[in-house]
Amino acid sequence: MYTDQFYMKIALEEARKAGAIGEVPIGAIVVKDNEVISRAHNLRESTQDPTAHAEHIAIQKAAKQLNSWRLASCKLYVTLEPCVMCSGAIVMSRIPEVIYGAQDLKGGCAGSLMDLLQESRFNHRAKVTTGVLAEECSQLLKTFFKDIRQKKKIIRTEDNTNSETFGKI
Repeated sequence: MYTDQFYMKIALEEARKAGAIGEVPIGAIVVKDNEVISRAHNLRESTQDPTAHAEHIAIQKAAKQLNSWRLASCKLYVTLEPCVMCSGAIVMSRIPEVIYGAQDLKGGCAGSLMDLLQESRFNHRAKVTTGVLAEECSQLLKTFFKDIRQKKKIIRTEDNTNSETFGKI
């Protein structure tokens, strides 16, 4: 039997694929009977689709693979705590268990900002396991955003240098 860490490493591989193409490095996989049946990473920027989150894509692929929207025998592994949209998709697809790495204190809806996956007014709730390879998942995101800020700083510096040069002519 494989561990949560084993599956989260696969989700991290997906997250790295996202980062390599300039997407926020978040990855997700769906597991059924200890087998990965779908994997995905963020594609929001590439597709200009606000719903192209890793979890959302992985859920869609799993439903297609199983030929059913009901994913009641599956587990979802994701590197970052699901947002409101993805938490809604988890509830609607009946996924009974969600395992995530890093918390999202500003947008997480699986325990941080709110807890839609445990909302008693829904007819379905999911068991949530948090913090699996949290440091690795968090560090991937921190490095990505640090690199973006650094690139913006370089561009601003180059723009200022060019402006000053043209101002002296």
